[in-house]
Amino acid sequence: MRFIDEVIITIISGNGGSGNSSFRREKFYPLGGPDGGDGGDGGSVYFRANNGINTLVDYRSKKVFKADHGGDGRNKQMHGSYAEDLILDVPVGTIIRNLETGEIIADLTEHDQKVLLAEGGRGGIGNIHYKSSTNQAPKNFTPGKPGIEMEIELELKLIADIALIGLPNAGKSTMISAISAARPKIADYAFTTLEPNLGVVKMGENNSFVVADIPGLIEDASEGKGLGIKFLKHLERTKAFVHLVDVSWCLDEFEAFEQYVVIREELRKYNEDLLTKKELVCLTKIDAMTDEEIEKYVNFFETQIDRKVLPVSTVSGKNVGLLKSLMLKTFEDYEA
Repeated sequence: MRFIDEVIITIISGNGGSGNSSFRREKFYPLGGPDGGDGGDGGSVYFRANNGINTLVDYRSKKVFKADHGGDGRNKQMHGSYAEDLILDVPVGTIIRNLETGEIIADLTEHDQKVLLAEGGRGGIGNIHYKSSTNQAPKNFTPGKPGIEMEIELELKLIADIALIGLPNAGKSTMISAISAARPKIADYAFTTLEPNLGVVKMGENNSFVVADIPGLIEDASEGKGLGIKFLKHLERTKAFVHLVDVSWCLDEFEAFEQYVVIREELRKYNEDLLTKKELVCLTKIDAMTDEEIEKYVNFFETQIDRKVLPVSTVSGKNVGLLKSLMLKTFEDYEA
């Protein structure tokens, strides 16, 4: 299923039914009198977060969503029927904006979280309510109130605990397939991954966390180059990063470190707050390197960023288990 994370739709709540103007016409009630019932309320439009959905694809083709109208009042003081509310399910992590004003109406971050977007119109009142000592035969009634029409934007930001970041071909897709059950497309060319992948990393019976593979980050991504900022927004919800740097093709450690700098600069330009998140740095694709070469690269990185750097290989499995343990500790430290 294609990952759809931005859509614009129109929602319309139902109109209230009109009140009724009628008079009693029965054999044993010669004086009759007003007996028009009230109209029913129109259906409201709600949005509900559902963790069983992971894309906005259901809103790609259909663009208008309408709740039903309330029923009109009838004679014999019969009330018009109340319309059912329209409840639209969206993925957890969906932000709802008023398209006209840009205002964020709701941020649905928890399963079953529900928000009213457009209230249905109230039903009108029948002529029975206008009867008084001075007006025994009123014909007055009120129409139902109209529903609300609103154009909104739905934007999905993935809710993952840890994000895998790095330049294209850094090994993000291979890594997420190595540490979780996710099976993304993997190939030896840039932009293999065009949509985010989510995987659940399980550590024993009771510990697990969600990892997202964030694609399309290159130099000037924050300014729209390549896949642009399409996926940078997903980083804002994550608790930490695993920054993968491919050292297999680099002439020296300076060239390798430049990859790291490029991504960090794009994070800064998009949102400086991203730089405050916990980050694990991994040197990937080390299979063809000697131990001495690996140590040289690791030492250089650790000197530059003043923290530990982990060399990993998904081919041989070197340090993959250790990386999972460090990710779990990072996740647990954040939750504590």
